[in-house]
Amino acid sequence: MASNTGVPRPASRPERRGERRWRAFWLKQLHQWHWMSSAICLIAMLLFAATGITLNHAGEIESRPTVTSLEADLPAALHAALAAAPPRQGRAELPAELGTWLEQRLGIDLAGRPADWSRDGVYIALPRPGGDAWVDIDLRAGSLLYEDTDRGWIAYLNDLHKGRDTGAAWRWFIDVFSGAALVFCLTGLLLLHLHAGRRPATWPIVGLGLIVPLALILIFVH
Repeated sequence: MASNTGVPRPASRPERRGERRWRAFWLKQLHQWHWMSSAICLIAMLLFAATGITLNHAGEIESRPTVTSLEADLPAALHAALAAAPPRQGRAELPAELGTWLEQRLGIDLAGRPADWSRDGVYIALPRPGGDAWVDIDLRAGSLLYEDTDRGWIAYLNDLHKGRDTGAAWRWFIDVFSGAALVFCLTGLLLLHLHAGRRPATWPIVGLGLIVPLALILIFVH
């Protein structure tokens, strides 16, 4: 407020008291949301930060995939049942009997895994984080070839970072984690704003965090 002479009048005690109450309220709210969001995303943030390094140096980290192969013959009764069934083409579910036998024989989980059918065979892709597998069944010969590739735990964590072949549950987790991380960052920014008056270096440091990556992108990333 200002007096008739144009000189700003000092804030009255009730006004100052109201400002302090307003500031204390928002500080409490922001601190609460800040620590809660940091607690929610802490472990996942450590995972994503660490795998950011391993992904950035993926070419320098040695990986020795372990490949396991297996050949087997279908049971005679199962082979006969498949041969007598109407031919299938394209993507379709496996017959329950065939799926159960494959799971027991190969120790794999085929839930929700459609197969690619052709006149002479069935191909089942089994990608997963940190590895890959597939089953190729020859319907005429009644035989199958199974191959499993394990690329190691670093590849597993890297694929979790990318959400590669992780399924819907993990993708939902990434969305929730990202939301918590946004809350953490935004409440941190607002807390910086409230404390910046007593910390002159606040905005220069924040600006540096923007300028450095932007300069690197403009100068070195093409």
